[in-house]
Parts: sequence; structure tokens; C-alpha cells
Amino acid sequence: MKQLEYAAPPPANVDVNAYRSLAALLEDSCRRFADKPAFASMGVTISFHQFEQLTAAFAGYLQNVLRLNKGDRVAVMLPNILQTPVAILGALRAGMTVVNVSPLYTAPELEFQLADAGADTIVVLENFMHTLLQALPGTPVRNVIVTQVGDLFPHPRRELVNFAVRRLGRKVPAWNLPSARRFERAIEEGALYLPADAALTGRDLAFIQYTGGTTGRPKGAMLTHANMVANVQQTAAWIGSRLEEGEETVVTALPLDHLFALTANLLVFLKLGGKNLLIPDPRDLASFVAQLRKNRFTAITGVNTLFRALLDAPGFDAACAANRGNLKLAVAGGMAMQREVAERWQAATGVPIVEGYGLTEAAPIVSANPADSAGFSGTLGWPLPRTEVAILDDAQRPVAPGILGEICVRGPQVMPGYWRAPEETAGAFTADGWLRTGDMGRMDEHGELSFVDRRKDIIVISGLKAYPAEIEEVVRRHPGVKEVGAVGVPDPRSGEAVALFVVKRDPGLEADALRRHCRAYLAPYMQPRHIEFREQLPMSPVGKVLRRMLRDQLRTP
Repeated sequence: MKQLEYAAPPPANVDVNAYRSLAALLEDSCRRFADKPAFASMGVTISFHQFEQLTAAFAGYLQNVLRLNKGDRVAVMLPNILQTPVAILGALRAGMTVVNVSPLYTAPELEFQLADAGADTIVVLENFMHTLLQALPGTPVRNVIVTQVGDLFPHPRRELVNFAVRRLGRKVPAWNLPSARRFERAIEEGALYLPADAALTGRDLAFIQYTGGTTGRPKGAMLTHANMVANVQQTAAWIGSRLEEGEETVVTALPLDHLFALTANLLVFLKLGGKNLLIPDPRDLASFVAQLRKNRFTAITGVNTLFRALLDAPGFDAACAANRGNLKLAVAGGMAMQREVAERWQAATGVPIVEGYGLTEAAPIVSANPADSAGFSGTLGWPLPRTEVAILDDAQRPVAPGILGEICVRGPQVMPGYWRAPEETAGAFTADGWLRTGDMGRMDEHGELSFVDRRKDIIVISGLKAYPAEIEEVVRRHPGVKEVGAVGVPDPRSGEAVALFVVKRDPGLEADALRRHCRAYLAPYMQPRHIEFREQLPMSPVGKVLRRMLRDQLRTP
């Protein structure tokens, strides 16, 4: 395959083997930045030195009290609170493999993931114990470690916050599990032991990270310590001198169970000695904006829906004014960014949104626009250091610049395969080792990448291909539309037709007005055959419209 000449290549001399494991990265940063703030939540901050002690205690508890063995799977089902990075890095430090679990999972989803991963232990916020108890009988979990929101807060704030959540907020459904262990007690017991060196290497599994497959149930992407260290190093090289070690604060609103936030926020800023401002519930916009107003922050990551929600939130202008001159970097990933949202963001904050591209199977970051971009480009930028990207046709042959094909990736951050799924693994790679992403895109003659849509979501109408992302972008331009999902539905004449699910911004919006808007901007074959208005659309934890669920709802009588 001919190698493309990149117009703006990132640095190539990145040492992706700088640390033998994420545990080594943790220990190095905690030593270098010991007195610097590491994490802040609800007005409480812990330093890197305190973080080192807490992760050591949790590692000691797993090794010496629970007597887990290297490689045992530890599930973490927590929102963005102080216990989350302690549980994740403490488990890794103990030599365990972490299985991140969304607190928003239903009991069947949770049961499948815990059973498939073979999780032995789970750390869970008590707010979600009622879900876990429904799932538990069908899983191999032996140890349940329960925590409350304020468990790592100092007295008396700990008791006040826990009482407020449990009693005043009524956010903890009743549960009963006598064998459950308390996180606070686990830290106390674990502190009595020095954690043993787990002798981790780059080949050891760090995470089994579940991701939706093209068919069937989610699959667990196996991500090694080498994969994760490589992506941290690649991302830090991409940031370059834009951020200063030991001096930055990043807003972490995306859930840490999502790999974008896990890598870009938790691990990259761990390496940089930065502070993570943890937002437990970004859907509580009043509280979120209040935190932004109180804290000086220099970086923020998000997805299109999060940035848009902030821009629409009362008080965000005041938060921007309070932070004026501090923000250096805003990064979007996880879903396509709308130009209108990006332009509004830059006008409000003075800083552009820098868009990147990645996927769970690549730990996850593959490409990005330059960190010092002056404005929003609408593209996905250039591959990160030591990363190859190719656009292949259906026969897995490279296409010419500008031609649509499947985005395929090679690099040290790419997973070795899916957990206990050899057939899925074989189907994910080409014969010469390219990871098939399932995403359709183009690369220009300078190596700049553009995303079009997911292969599995393409709608085929009388042999012509319609891309839901393009249709949704057009529909969102109507001022009466707040959110939209476009999917294909069976049609006896054309094979498939376009169906729109729309959440109104203007209560008076009618289907005929939306059809007129579509006729002005979309080709005839792409016109929606069905329009349905909804109060809300099914969303992933990071705010992506779940088109699969919309299709399933259409098929269900």
C-alpha cells in the first residue's frame, strides 16, 4: 500500500514503551507530582501523594484480604466520584484486569457483562445495588464492595453528604446483601499491607472493555497495558507544549467507564500531573455549571450532546466569564461534532473544539486535529504518532484519496482481540493486520481523515446508499429540531426507506414543515418516508442516539 504524505504529521519519535505498565505510570506520576492536586469532587481534593496511598491500600486489600490472583477480573460500576480512579488504578496496581461497567446498565445487560468477563469482584455505588442484586445470581461474582458517594470525604462532610444522598435525595433504593463489604473498610484494612509487585508486563490485560458489536451482544475488547501506555504516550505527544505538566485542570464529565474519558482524562492527565475535576452527574446541568463557575479549568473533553447541553444551560455564560482566559483545550470525540455547536462553543469560550476519532478497540484514540487548531475543521485530523490509517474497499484493497471506504487502523494501541471470541476477533482484522473499524470515511491526499457513517447504519434505497449522519445533520439545521435519529425501515418498493425520530425544540413543529425542509436539502431518494415525534430518544451513556434501538422499536408491534 502506498504511504500517504501527511501535510501536518504529529511527531513520530514517541516512546510507546516508556512504562512497562499503567501501574508503573501511576507510581512515576505520584512520585513526581506528590504535592499537586490529582482529583477533585464536590469541593474535596486529594493530592497525588494521597492517591498513591489510596491505590496502594486498595491493591493491598485485593491481594491480601480478598486474596485475588493476578489477572482476576474486577468490575467497577461507579459514576465519576473519587472512589472511581482509586478502584481502577488500585485494581491495576494489584495486577487485576478491570471490567468497566456503566451504572446505567439494566440488570440483564449487567448480568451478561459480568458473566461473560468472569468477574470475581465488583465495586459498586450503593445507589445501583438494586440492579446488581437482580443480576447477581447469574454471575460468578463472589465479592461485592459497596461504597457511598462521600466515603473518601473528610469528616464530617462524609457523613453529611452520605446522609443527604441516602435520606434527603432519596437516591438509594432499598437493598440487602449481608456479605457485601464496605469500600471505606476495605481501604482501612488494605492500608495494613504493602501491595506486592504484580510483575506486570505490556502483554498483561489491563481492561476488558465492552463495546457494541456489528451483530449480537456486546464484545469485550482486550486492552493490554502496552496498548494503554502507547495511547497515553501518543496522546501526550499530540498535546505537545499546549499543556504544562503539573499545572492543568481537566473537566471530566464523560463517564470514566467510557474509554474516551478513561484514556484522555484519567490516564493522560495522570501522566501530565494534572487535576481531574470529576463531575458525578453531567445530566444535572445546574450542579455541573455551578462546578464550572467555582473551579478554574484549562481543559475539557466531551461529546456533541454534552457541549450543546452546556451551551443551552442557564448560567453557562457566567461560568465562561468566571473562567475567562484559563481554558486552553477543548476536545470532542465519541460521536460526530456538529459545526453549529462547535462555532457556538468557540464564540462562548474563545477556544475551538478540537475533534478526534477513535474506537474502543484502539484504546481508543486514532487521529485528531492539531491541539493548537485555530478553529473547528469538521474533519478528524491526522493519525496519531506510530499510527497507520488506511481506507479500504469491500475487497480490502486501498482506495484512492477522496474515495469512500472503510477506515482501517494499525498501531501499538490496537487490541489483540476480543475476550473469548475467536471468530469475532478473526472478522475484525484483515489478513495483513488492519483493524476493521466498521466506520466509513475518506482520506485526502494529505492524509486528513473524514468520517461519514457506520457501515451497519447505511440505508440502501433502490440500490443507492443514504448515510444517516448526513440526513441527521440536515434535519438538525431546522430551528424547530432539538434531536434526531435517522434509520432505515423495510419498504416493499425500494427495499429500505428513511424513517426519522425527532425531538422537538419548537412544540409547534409539524411533519409537513420538516418534509419541506428535507426536500430543500436532500436528494429525492433520501426523503423521509416516516416521521415520528418523540419526547426523547434512546441514548448511550455518552449521548449518542442508539439507532439500533430505534430500529428494534419499529420492528416491535
